[in-house]
Amino acid sequence: MNPPKLFHQSPIITILWALLLVAAITALALGRWPLSFVALATLGLAMAPALLASRFDIALPMPFLFATTLFIFASVFMGEAFDFYERVWWWDLALHGTSAVGFGLIGFLFVFMLFEGDRFAAPPSAIAFIAFCVAITIGVFWEVLEYLMDLSFGLGMQKSGLDDTMTDLMIDGVGGGIGAISGYIYLIGHNDRIFTRLIHEFIALNKRFYQKSRNRLRKGGDE
Repeated sequence: MNPPKLFHQSPIITILWALLLVAAITALALGRWPLSFVALATLGLAMAPALLASRFDIALPMPFLFATTLFIFASVFMGEAFDFYERVWWWDLALHGTSAVGFGLIGFLFVFMLFEGDRFAAPPSAIAFIAFCVAITIGVFWEVLEYLMDLSFGLGMQKSGLDDTMTDLMIDGVGGGIGAISGYIYLIGHNDRIFTRLIHEFIALNKRFYQKSRNRLRKGGDE
C-alpha cells in the first residue's frame, strides 16, 4: 500500500486540497497577493507529507494524512488568512497542543526506526527520552519558522512575541512528553491505547524499517 493510494481514498483530503487551490487562483485573479501566497503555502505544506512519503517509499496511515492536512489547513490558512488566531482565543493553544503530541509520536517513530525496531537495543525509557528530545527540536524549528515568516512577510505568526514563543515551547514540551510516553507504553507491550494504536498501525505498514526486533524474537522462539 503506497501513500498516493491512501490519499486518493480520502475525499475530505481531496476537497481541502481543491479548496486551497481554488482560493489561491481566486486570490491571484483579484490581486490579493498575501492571501494567494498563504493558500499556496498551505497547499504545499499539506502535500509535503504524502509527497515525501512517496519519495522515500513510506506508507502513511490515513489518520495521519488526514490529521496533518487538517492541522496545516487550520493553522496556516484559517489561522492566518481568516485571522482565527485573533478571533478565537484558544485556536493557537489547541493547534500547538495537537501538533506537539504529533511531534512526540513522530519523534518516537523516527528514533525507533534508527534502532531498526529493536526493543532490546536500549531501555524503553531511554528511547522515549530521545523521542522527547526530537519532538522538542521539531518544536524549536517551528518557532524559528514563525519568526522567519514574520520577519520576511509580516504575517504576525508569533503574536505577542517572546510570551507567545515561550508558551508554545512549554506546550510543545507537554505534547512531546505525551507522544514519547505513548511510545514507552507501546514498547512495554500495550497496544490498546489511542496513540499506541497509531504507532502500531504505522509500524505494521512499514515493517521493513522495524524488522530487527521481530527477527530477534523469531530466532529466540526457534531456539
